[in-house]
Amino acid sequence: VQLQASGGGLVQAGGSLRLSCAASGNIVGINVMNWYRQAPGKQRELVGRITSADSTNYADSVKGRFTISRDNAKNTVYLHMDSLKPEDTAVYYCNAQVMTDILVNYWGRGTLVTVSS
Repeated sequence: VQLQASGGGLVQAGGSLRLSCAASGNIVGINVMNWYRQAPGKQRELVGRITSADSTNYADSVKGRFTISRDNAKNTVYLHMDSLKPEDTAVYYCNAQVMTDILVNYWGRGTLVTVSS
């Protein structure tokens, strides 16, 4: 199983970006899908998550600005980011609990988001 994140880039403050993370491989199902981020010199933090029932929750720092959704047919999770701030600059990682013959936690390689002021 592989997770491939994409959609990062350079954006001005106040702008928007949409990240995607597609899972591929011998997948029976996917439970929780998460987005994390790691800014330079800081620890990785949870941005938000979406369950298999489409229940979401978010870090306080992104509530009202970021939205997570998923397309189960495509085994893909999205992170739509609005009203971006320079402090949102980070490498964004997706993470998913994937059921093959067992349940395993997988990480994507990360995609860089840079927000200029």
